[in-house]
Amino acid sequence: MLFWKNKEHEDIYSKCGASRWKEHANIVEDDSSIYSKKKKHVKILRWFPLKPRLQRLFMSSKTANFMKWHEEGRTKDGNLRHPADSECWKNLDARYPDFSSETRNIRLGLACDGFNRFKTINVTHSTWPIILIPYNLPPWMCMKQPNFILSLLIPDPKGPRNNIDVYMEPLINKLKELWEDGIETFDASMNETFRMRAAILWTINDFPAYANLSGWSTKGAYACPICGYDTASRWLTHSRKHCYMCHRRWLEPNHSFQNDEQSFDGTCELRSEPIPPSGSNILRQLEALDSIEDGPWKKKSILFSLPYWEHLCLRHNLDVMHIEKNVSDNILGTLIGQEGKSKDNYKARLDLEDMGIRSVLHPKDRPGSSTKYLPKACYQMTSSEKDAFLKVLKKMKIPDEYSCNLSRCVQLKQRKIIGMKSYDCHLLIQEFLPISIRGSLPDNVASVIIDLCYFFKELCSKVLNEHDLEALDSQVVTLLCEMEKNFPPSFFTIMVHLLIHLPSEVKIAGPVIYRWMYPIERFLLVLKSFVRNRAHPEGSIAEGSGDEI
Repeated sequence: MLFWKNKEHEDIYSKCGASRWKEHANIVEDDSSIYSKKKKHVKILRWFPLKPRLQRLFMSSKTANFMKWHEEGRTKDGNLRHPADSECWKNLDARYPDFSSETRNIRLGLACDGFNRFKTINVTHSTWPIILIPYNLPPWMCMKQPNFILSLLIPDPKGPRNNIDVYMEPLINKLKELWEDGIETFDASMNETFRMRAAILWTINDFPAYANLSGWSTKGAYACPICGYDTASRWLTHSRKHCYMCHRRWLEPNHSFQNDEQSFDGTCELRSEPIPPSGSNILRQLEALDSIEDGPWKKKSILFSLPYWEHLCLRHNLDVMHIEKNVSDNILGTLIGQEGKSKDNYKARLDLEDMGIRSVLHPKDRPGSSTKYLPKACYQMTSSEKDAFLKVLKKMKIPDEYSCNLSRCVQLKQRKIIGMKSYDCHLLIQEFLPISIRGSLPDNVASVIIDLCYFFKELCSKVLNEHDLEALDSQVVTLLCEMEKNFPPSFFTIMVHLLIHLPSEVKIAGPVIYRWMYPIERFLLVLKSFVRNRAHPEGSIAEGSGDEI
């Protein structure tokens, strides 16, 4: 509960009786005197007024002109270069013509992520900023840090989790006012006053935060929020986790793979691809549930209180940055058999035995011994192949500031790759892996991995057209099916499955460079640098942000 509005002067939380104040802030008795200390709040939510920040975008004539770029300066040739070219933007304009008639009305992206404000790994306390991104600006401006709007600063030792809706109440309240009533704003470029309105297009977040903002649990049998209740998952008894396969559902009807049992999971796949739920369908699902905590729905998101939210084409983005990082870790760990990273182990082979597929990979009895051994799989490298593969990465010369020093991440003696950040994996999978993997694996495995690398590279392009996206959409289905034929079921975590939804999201929302977490993560590093008083880190961030503004 927030102590604001009509509860501003209350001291006790009505439901559980928890105090608003820290215990040691009460009156303290001493032998010599009785004195009182100033009361201190248990938690302080720092809210930065939104309306003045949006009005400031029009105070400079240059910036005010750029705020109309999406209508007056954008190239309209059918290619996707900017969120203004996307179906999501156009759908909002078509449904609400009174909003789109004023080109200066602002479309925003809402980004959310947590970070450790102390720069210390063993401290788990996190701070969660809510950041707004104005998409009216042209591509060379809208994703730059000076144009980001810090709206909320949420302190929570373990993260807000599903309670993030409580913290977002002030922001949602102002967003509703900006949508319904707007605010009088002076436009310096035209020397006139107009009524400015604003709308949220989508949220940008990693996959755990996706669950917190949407209300759909991203764990368990129904972990995919796009497939919803039609998610195809399978519990692996020995690996003790769910795998997400059945990508043959996205193939064209009567494809040869659909009846191929032995090459896949031992079953025929005749189902059609799942249909992503619309906002209206989601609301009906929530209304039909007696107890929403029993299923994948954990809550009704506060974002649905915005009048336009249920009608948006895309409400929450899948973060390509984290998906790329997780897929890269899965591939590298499995290829070189790195302990703790490989998805191929004794338990994974027992799962194959339970499923009755790929008998050549089942654990075999060692002759003359009671122990068992694991036959070599097609995706496993020999010791010499590992050495050749890792030496290419170790000796690779990279321009300054292009990426980290990859050689420090490669340990030749232990045959490991450690310490790679998200951007390092981004470059590795798009640039270096297709080169270094040649000659180290059979052609059927190497070709699939190389095609996957090129898929990521095309997906992250700055300019895309409809023909390219159709090709990517069909390519990723074939890629995942080929990977199912070669890799064990334990390889197919939810992050690998999410690959199949990325091209369709680009069709709806435009290039991923406006919807991934790289700019947000860099902005969090700036906020972290503001912490000068470790006793009051959020206060330091608030003051530092105010100085920057």
